[in-house]
Amino acid sequence: MRALIAGATGFVGTRLARVLHASDVDVRSLVRDRGRAGHLERDGVELHEADVLDAAALRGAGRDVDMAYYLVHSMGRGGNRDFAARERGAARNFARMAREEGVGRVVYLGGLGGDDASSRHLRSRHETAEILRTEGPPLTYFRAAMVVGRESESYRMLRSLVERLPAMIAPSWLGTETQPIGVDDVIAYLEQAPRVEASAGREVQIGGPDVVSYGDMLDRMAVALGIRPRPKLRVPVITPQLSALWIGLVTPVDVGVARPLIEGLRTPTAVTDPSGAALFDVDPIPLTETLRRAIAEEGEAVAA
Repeated sequence: MRALIAGATGFVGTRLARVLHASDVDVRSLVRDRGRAGHLERDGVELHEADVLDAAALRGAGRDVDMAYYLVHSMGRGGNRDFAARERGAARNFARMAREEGVGRVVYLGGLGGDDASSRHLRSRHETAEILRTEGPPLTYFRAAMVVGRESESYRMLRSLVERLPAMIAPSWLGTETQPIGVDDVIAYLEQAPRVEASAGREVQIGGPDVVSYGDMLDRMAVALGIRPRPKLRVPVITPQLSALWIGLVTPVDVGVARPLIEGLRTPTAVTDPSGAALFDVDPIPLTETLRRAIAEEGEAVAA
C-alpha cells in the first residue's frame, strides 16, 4: 500500500509517517519545505514538495496512492486572520487532486464540536471535512478533542499555565467539558483506517475514557508534574481576546494561535456517537497516563 500524508512535518503527521513506514507502507509526504523534512527523508520517506494552496504544484502527489491523510490546518499563526478561507482553498485543491489522480480514500483528522460552534477554528475544521467529502474520494472523518502529546499547542499551553503561575484567573471556559485523547491512540486509529473498510464515507468520533473540564485538566497536569494544583481566581467576564493576550504573555503559544484555541475551549468537545470508534481495535488510555507520557517524552527530548 502507498499512503500520502499532507502535513507530515506536523505533530501528528511526523508520528504517523514513522508508524506507517515501520509497518512496510510506502509513505509519500507532502511538505511545503523540503528543508524541514530531513528527518522524514532520513527515515526513507518519499517527499513531494508543494503548498496545498498551489493546485499546480500538487499534481502528481496522489499518483499510485491508495490512502491519503489530510492533517493540514492553520490557526492564525503569524497574524493570519483569514485562516478559514485559506483552509477552504487548501482542502478544495487537495480533494480535487486526490479525486483526479485516483486516490482510493482520504482520511481527515478534524475536531469535535465544530458543526455550529462559536469558534471559528472548530467551524473551519468542520468546513474542511465537508469540502473533502463533497469534492474528493470517499472520506473517513476522524473527530477528536484535544490531542495530548508534547508537541501539541493545547498541551503546551496548559502545561505552561500550571508551571508558570502560582494562581490563575478562572475564565468561564475552565468549566467546559472535553474528552482529550493521547496522540498514540490517535495514531492507532489513523494507522488502522485503511483496513477498516466500514469507516469509508463516515464520521468517526474518538476520545479517551475521561470526560473532564479544562479546570480538571489543569489540576491533573499539576499532579502529573508533581506540584500542587493552582488556585483559580474567578472573574466575572474575560473575553477571548483578553484570554489570548494573557496566554501569549505567560506561555510559549503565539497570540495568533492562542485566540482560536481559546475560542475552541468555550465549546464542549465530548464524543456523542461512539459507533464509529467501535469499528476499530483501539482501547484509549486514561488522561493521567497520557499526561505522564507527554511529560516523560519532553524529558527524553531534553536529555537527547
